[in-house]
Amino acid sequence: MAESHTYRVIVRATYEDLTDAARERLLAEVAEHEGIAGMKFGPEGSLAYDRTLKHFSMRYVVESDPDDGDEMAAALAEEKAEAYLKERGYGHGELRSTVTDMDTMKVNRKSRR
Repeated sequence: MAESHTYRVIVRATYEDLTDAARERLLAEVAEHEGIAGMKFGPEGSLAYDRTLKHFSMRYVVESDPDDGDEMAAALAEEKAEAYLKERGYGHGELRSTVTDMDTMKVNRKSRR
């Protein structure tokens, strides 16, 4: 088995068919999820949205076999996001993911002169 890679995955979608209770809960917690506060990557994920309650994103760190590629990392993160949203009753449209393999990412450093 190959060693695992660390992936950062951003899962995005649009809220759909939110109940009044879900809308109230989201608005009550918006300060915790707006801007930089909601943009942390972690295994448990973090939810980011604003008070318009139109779009949202969730950020995950996923460990996965590099042979499975970005597709598996995206599927794992989307599965976690789906469970989180369903548990809270947050209706949503199609989930879309952007994946970055942190183990193969190049870091461009400024050269010193």
